[in-house]
Amino acid sequence: MEQVTLGKAEAGGPSSGRGPTGEPHGTVGVMLRSLRTNMRQYGMLIALTLLVIVFQVWSDGELLLPRNVSNIIQQNGYILILAIGMMIVIINGHIDLSVGSIAGFCGAAAGVMMVDHDMSWQLAFFFALLIGAVVGAWQGFWIAYVGIPSFIVTLAGMLLFRGATRILLGGESLSPFPAGFNDISQGFLPETGPETNYHNLTVLLGVIVCAVAVFQEWRRRQQQRFYELQVLPFKLFVLKCAALVAAVMAFTMTLASYRGAPVVLLILGGLLIIMGFVMRNSIIGRHVYALGGNRQAAQLSGVKDQRVTFLVFVNMGVLAALAGCVFTARLGVATTGAGELFELEAIAAAFIGGASMSGGVGTVLGAVIGGLVLGVLDNGMSLVGVGEDWQQVIKGLVLLAAVAFDIWNKRRATT
Repeated sequence: MEQVTLGKAEAGGPSSGRGPTGEPHGTVGVMLRSLRTNMRQYGMLIALTLLVIVFQVWSDGELLLPRNVSNIIQQNGYILILAIGMMIVIINGHIDLSVGSIAGFCGAAAGVMMVDHDMSWQLAFFFALLIGAVVGAWQGFWIAYVGIPSFIVTLAGMLLFRGATRILLGGESLSPFPAGFNDISQGFLPETGPETNYHNLTVLLGVIVCAVAVFQEWRRRQQQRFYELQVLPFKLFVLKCAALVAAVMAFTMTLASYRGAPVVLLILGGLLIIMGFVMRNSIIGRHVYALGGNRQAAQLSGVKDQRVTFLVFVNMGVLAALAGCVFTARLGVATTGAGELFELEAIAAAFIGGASMSGGVGTVLGAVIGGLVLGVLDNGMSLVGVGEDWQQVIKGLVLLAAVAFDIWNKRRATT
C-alpha cells in the first residue's frame, strides 16, 4: 500500500471524483494506487493465473487434475528451494552460479553416506546440510572478506564441486536409498481420521492456512489504520480475503482428492514462513535489502556488509544442499549429472518472480511464484505436446520479458 496519510476529505468523502493530482478518489483510486505500488507482485501472480487457465483449456483439463498438480509440486520442489535462496542472494546484490553443483555434490554425499557407510538417512541428511553450510561459508569468505566478485567465486565453485561430485561417486550411480529418505520428495502426509473422499489431514491443514492468512491480513490492516495509512475499503478487504480463502481451499481440495499434501510442499511452506519472516521482520533481513539497494549508504549507516554477505551465502549453501537431497530423493539414485543447469533455473525463477538486476528488490514469495511460472510452463507445454527445443525458446523469452518489465517499471517510477 502506498503510505499516504488520510485527510478528512479522503477518509470521509465520496468514493468518486479526482484529487488535485488528477487521480481518482475513493475505491477506484485506492485500487489503482495499490495496483501500481504492487505491480511487480501482482503482475507475476496474474501471469501465473493466466498460464494455468490457458494450459487448463489447451490440455482439455489435464493440467489441474489432482495427480498432475501433485506432480508439478514434486517435480519442481528442488528448483523452488533454490529460487528462495537465489532471491536472497540477488536482493543482496550478488549472484551464485554454483548452486547446481553444490546441490549435486551434497546429494551425492548423502548417497555415499547411506549406501557405502550404512548411515541412517536422518544422519546423512543432517550431514549433507552441514556440508552445504560449510561450502556456503567457504564461498562467502572469499566474497565477503577477501573481496573477490561473487560471479568469479561461484563460477569457480561450479567447476570445483561438479568435479568433486564425479570424484566422490567414482563415475557411478548409487542406490537404493532408505524409504524415509525417498519420502522427502516422493512422500505424502499420512492418512488419519475417518474414511472420507478427501485426505483429512490435508483439509485440516488448508483450513488452518486460511485462518492464519485471514488473521495476518486483518492484522496488517489494523496496523495500517493505526499509523493512519491508506487501506482498502472494508468491502474490498472482505472480497480480497474471500478470494484468498477460495484459492487456498481450491488448491487444498485438489490435493486432498488425490493422496494429500506432498512432503516437499510442507518443506516449501516452512521455508516460506521462516525466510519470509526473516526478510520482512528481522534486522538482518532489512540489512540485506539495504545493502542491495545502496551498499555505500548502508555501510555508512552502520550495516556490517561483510557479515551479512557471509551469512547470505551460508544460507544459500544450506538451501542448495536441501535442494540436492530433495532431487536425489526424487530420482532415488545419486548420479554425477545431478544439479546440471539448476543454477540457471533458479536465477530465472528469481528474476521472473520480481528480483531486480541491481539488487535491493524482491520477495521470497515472488521467488516461489517465479518458479511456479516455469514449472507450469514446462508441465503445460509437455501436456500439449510442445517439443523440448521450443520449450527452451519460450522459457528464454519469458525470462527476457520479466527483465524488460523490471527495467520499464524502474523508468516509469523515475518519471
